[in-house]
Amino acid sequence: MRKPVLTAAAGALALGIAAPALAQDGPPEDSAFTGPRIEALVGYDKVNAGSDVGSSDGVAYGGAIGYDAQFGRAIVGVEGEITGSTTDTRTRNLLVAGDRFRLDAGRDLYAGARVGIAISPLALGYVKAGYTNARLSARYQNGNTTIEDSENLDGYRLGAGLEYKVGPTTYIKGEYRYSHYGELAGYDIDADRHQLLAGVGVRF
Repeated sequence: MRKPVLTAAAGALALGIAAPALAQDGPPEDSAFTGPRIEALVGYDKVNAGSDVGSSDGVAYGGAIGYDAQFGRAIVGVEGEITGSTTDTRTRNLLVAGDRFRLDAGRDLYAGARVGIAISPLALGYVKAGYTNARLSARYQNGNTTIEDSENLDGYRLGAGLEYKVGPTTYIKGEYRYSHYGELAGYDIDADRHQLLAGVGVRF
């Protein structure tokens, strides 16, 4: 049951953006996607803080490390990541007329696993899931009163992506992921985020 689902997901990700990879002949090498890796990430970040506060867009940036093992066409790996973000959400009249509220997205830590299918000797489609911990900083102003607070929120992340080898040890990747966090204490906020990131990495 799992293998057909993963194959279908990888095929959908590759459609329209991995035609050169699909054209490669022959089975993938057993070690093509094996070993430790390190990568840099940058891309689109959208944080949604609920209907009262709204959402905002920005840029996410950071790096990741991981390790993958290949079994035929199947790839199983673990990874860790730290990113920052330029995203901040602002609103007025949140609690009373004339007040101002700002929510800044800070550092984000992630640890999880991924499974994938080697589409060709050069291309890998994968899905991922894991734990994420994001720091959100809130600033509330009402007249001469200012309240500032930061909180680290636990959550989960789901994602899918495509990795493509551009050299013997280097690769590029594109990835979409969704993260959901718990409520920010003291505010009616249940935060989540959507990200679309690109990356470049080296496998050792």
